[in-house]
Amino acid sequence: MTNHHPEHGSGEGQCAFEELCGRRNSTVRLIDPRMPELARCLTLLQYVQAVTGGPVARIEQAGNYAVPSLRGEAFTVQPGSIALRVDGEGVASALVVRDKSSGAVALRLLDASGRTVHQGELLSEGDRLLVSLAGAPDIGALFTKGATVPESPAWEDGDQLAQLDAILVDGGAARRASFDRYRGEHRAIDVGVLPAVLEHVCSAGLPIGVAVFAPAAMQAYSGRVHVTDQTVGGRVFAAFAESSVQIDLAGVRACHLVRSTAAHGPTSAIELDDEDGRCVAVITQLGMVGEHVHTAWEHLAASLPYG
Repeated sequence: MTNHHPEHGSGEGQCAFEELCGRRNSTVRLIDPRMPELARCLTLLQYVQAVTGGPVARIEQAGNYAVPSLRGEAFTVQPGSIALRVDGEGVASALVVRDKSSGAVALRLLDASGRTVHQGELLSEGDRLLVSLAGAPDIGALFTKGATVPESPAWEDGDQLAQLDAILVDGGAARRASFDRYRGEHRAIDVGVLPAVLEHVCSAGLPIGVAVFAPAAMQAYSGRVHVTDQTVGGRVFAAFAESSVQIDLAGVRACHLVRSTAAHGPTSAIELDDEDGRCVAVITQLGMVGEHVHTAWEHLAASLPYG
């Protein structure tokens, strides 16, 4: 695993681009951030280290991208592939950044405020050559709306994907502020039980799905937890076969258990909010799983203490 963290800029996206260009040890080139052009570029890459998240929650996975999806579209987590979902209206620009001193090359997606919402470090020379050949878009199109975002179902009575998409828009801040309108089940739970939950699913061999959010981007993974650990400072780690997740419990302000309709009927999800009331991570069952897996997960969720 690499230790490159997505950087958070300031000002508008154009300012962030100019700031990166001004760094002596980096070269920066714009590529088209719009779908389906961006999706085509990402799926051509063979081996990247994909990172999404922020100071409270972060997910990393090495491999190749599945076709990224837009908010409002169907979504699947495929074994062995990086599952990325974006808000097409929130991703303002895409950059290829080359560090002259180390030779590292990364593809970054930025929002309108210049924050890096997703980064894919290119781990093969073939991929670095490929992105060097990618065409640059018309500069005037970079900060205008790209692909048309499909209409998303209302989260108030929507399924699991509708809940994830509501979080994708603004971190779920508007949803959380009006959560009394939610027609499904929800309750606060004690965030302190999260390490025990991860230890239990690890020892029991129970697969889980994890989705980590950054502004306008969500990266997800499903599988069995092979190793889990917790530092003295409260940072929790979970290692999967192809991915790793880390959560800083000290930065989690609230934790909720939310049930919504998924592939096997009502399915529970543990939602973690940061100090700003934005959901940074969701732990649940994503997509089709065995009935025994779903049942075991629901039994675990029902046992979690109230917050």
